[in-house]
Amino acid sequence: MGDMDGDGGLTEATEALVERMFRNMTGALELYTVYLGERLGLYRALAESGDATSAELAARTGTTERYVREWLEQQAAAGLLNVDDPAAEPLGRRFSIPPGHVPVLADPDDVRYRAFNGTEIARAARPLPDLVEAFRTGSAPSTTAWEPEGRPDFNRATFLHLLGKSWLPAIGAVDERLSASPGARVADLACGSGWSCIAIALAYPMVHVDGIDLDQDVIAAARRNAAEAGVTDRVRFSVTDASAGDMSGRYDVVTILEGLHDMARPVDALRAARQLLTSPGWVVVADELVEDEFTAPASLLEQHNYGWSVIACLPAAMGDPQTAATGAVMRAATLRGYAAEAGFAEVEVLPVHADAFRFYLLSG
Repeated sequence: MGDMDGDGGLTEATEALVERMFRNMTGALELYTVYLGERLGLYRALAESGDATSAELAARTGTTERYVREWLEQQAAAGLLNVDDPAAEPLGRRFSIPPGHVPVLADPDDVRYRAFNGTEIARAARPLPDLVEAFRTGSAPSTTAWEPEGRPDFNRATFLHLLGKSWLPAIGAVDERLSASPGARVADLACGSGWSCIAIALAYPMVHVDGIDLDQDVIAAARRNAAEAGVTDRVRFSVTDASAGDMSGRYDVVTILEGLHDMARPVDALRAARQLLTSPGWVVVADELVEDEFTAPASLLEQHNYGWSVIACLPAAMGDPQTAATGAVMRAATLRGYAAEAGFAEVEVLPVHADAFRFYLLSG
């Protein structure tokens, strides 16, 4: 088919796409180097102890100087770190982290922290060979261990700073119940490593929270996190199927935070959540902030959500023969349909300001 010299527009579009692929490749490689910096504590060492040569940083972090030197040079070339004198001899160059980059790369307690992006992209790449086969068979790729364990969770700072301090207080009836005495009971379904439960307990001193998930590894991490946060007297975690056992009518509020779209059977999950509620009671769902209708080309956020949907979210739900196959781009109309099928009379899209999430209140 060739370049079609007679069509300047086609040549321009082709060259633009070539440039885009190169730019994206460079960005992906940069995220892998961020993964190394986060895993090895290189950013934190620079932030906490100041500028360093490659030998000094290697000594601080128990790493090998030659590897660290190449990483430092790459980070400076990318503009993530500063170097005092690029013309100096390699072993004499001193590198530092700009103050404005510390919250993003070295402070996991800051809501702007993004070094976990390197970890997330590394995790997402691991099952790609299996995903190729899953596309052919319609199955799910093999489950891989959620490694590396013990790294900062992407939602930790967000939940601790915003969930109980900003988002839930904006939901009038829910905030009122969580603040009242006697203390409310909350069930957090698909609680993951527990930061949402911990955030609710810290924000509302009288509530008791039960975190429920099917993954033993993340529940083990959640228990450790709750112990470190000092809330084990009011926060419990269990590896439980919420639709099984006798938990009906026990909870004032049930939360499903960024988990519904990953579930193979979201209607069953919402039906189980409804059964857990007292009367009156509410289910709070937070899921991806997506457009109301499919558009193309789409916004950067929509592209981001679709990317995760193809690589991780949809595959996670495809192993169930009865899967709803929702994917990450769960539009409001889809959730309303699921909620109605689960028996809810009302679904309210909440005016909660969250950059990447849309909040829903289910009741009745």
